[in-house]
Amino acid sequence: MDIKELYEKIEEYVDKEVTLQGWIKNHRKQKEFGFINLGDGTCLNPIQVVYTSELSDFENISKLQIGSSIEVVGIIVKSEGSGQDYEVKAKEVTLLGDVAEDYPLQSKGRPTREFLREIAHLRPRTNLFNAVFRVRSTAAFAIHRYFQERGYVYFHAPLITASDAEGAGEMFQVTTLDLNKIASTGKVDYSKDFFGKSANLTVSGQLEAETFALAYKKVYTFGPTFRAENSNTKTHANEFWMIEPEIAFCDLEGDMDIMEDMLKYVVKYVLDNCPDEMNLFDKFVEKGLLDKLNKLVNSKFTRISHEEVIKILKGAKVKWEFTPEYGEDIAKEHEKYITEYFNGPVFITNWPKDIKAFYMKQNDDGKTVAAVDLEVPGAGELMGGSQREEDYQKLTSRMKELGMKEEDMKWYLDLRRFGGCVHSGFGMGFERLLIYLTGVENIRDVIPYPRTPNNCEF
Repeated sequence: MDIKELYEKIEEYVDKEVTLQGWIKNHRKQKEFGFINLGDGTCLNPIQVVYTSELSDFENISKLQIGSSIEVVGIIVKSEGSGQDYEVKAKEVTLLGDVAEDYPLQSKGRPTREFLREIAHLRPRTNLFNAVFRVRSTAAFAIHRYFQERGYVYFHAPLITASDAEGAGEMFQVTTLDLNKIASTGKVDYSKDFFGKSANLTVSGQLEAETFALAYKKVYTFGPTFRAENSNTKTHANEFWMIEPEIAFCDLEGDMDIMEDMLKYVVKYVLDNCPDEMNLFDKFVEKGLLDKLNKLVNSKFTRISHEEVIKILKGAKVKWEFTPEYGEDIAKEHEKYITEYFNGPVFITNWPKDIKAFYMKQNDDGKTVAAVDLEVPGAGELMGGSQREEDYQKLTSRMKELGMKEEDMKWYLDLRRFGGCVHSGFGMGFERLLIYLTGVENIRDVIPYPRTPNNCEF
């Protein structure tokens, strides 16, 4: 049986025999008896197995190493020692899989996160990463559950695309052309490539999701995206997951309602369903994490324009490293200040048009767009969205301003020509959410196998 299942019904099994399989997390040996902490991955807490010299293979059991997989047959009894209420009094302990002497998690002491990244295939066996990736799983389920319960259609956006949603240009190319030949000739003929044109790995599924939103009303994507950005910060990776809902007949205010509701739902779901993991993070990773998350769940998010934010920042008696300016983006220090100023999460709306994407709804002032970023205490920007420009003429004019070719985006413009409507959406980086949920501050530690510059192991 699973250890999690055993813990859930532990009193029913007292004085009864059970059979458990798992891995040795810790092993303390005495002359006449020993203690094995056995974990099977179904829950964070191992169960203690006690064995004595009365067992015929006592000597062999006492030689078992941390990391070995074993099967234990024993009786559940109330523990006489401290640290646990119940334990298993072993009748049989069978070695299923031994470990070699160079097993890197066998030594005493806590390995660093940097070291564990080098052995990413083994780090889920540690308490920290076991907790991180269980929370990742639970949060992913919560996201799907939130949207499915509210009638959204789960849309699988293509990973290979001929469009650049953000206009960033930092995309991985997909090709079957002979790169050595291209290097020697200096010429590229995309008509002879696999798709007959230049193709890339997607940076966002938003534009494609819009096509389905105008058929199903409410859709969402949740999948991997890629960005060829040569950045080594704690919050950037070249492969990451995005959640991107798109909603027809929804303006910016409605978009923010959904953003707030979804975030609160997911955070509360994780708090309710991963109590052991969240307590571990609160105790060993980020002091006050639980208070921070519970406060978010119970708070009302402030809504304020970009212009008003700049006014507050300019009036603050703070010596900024980056001077806040109208018409420009805000820095991390500004994000931190504004969430502290309002003592909670803040929606910043109506951003300068020139620093935002082409598809965002142009406001009547001609200077701003109906865009929104959500800033949360302790993390800064967590989500970003906008009302999409539904006016065909305004959208094509904006594309011309940016030097975009209409023929390349004809399919996207068709959405405005064939039954278009007011619609909105937003995006949230899944790993950025996990950083916020766990307090683990490096994106490389919340994704199983991180893809970053000069790092593509496994």
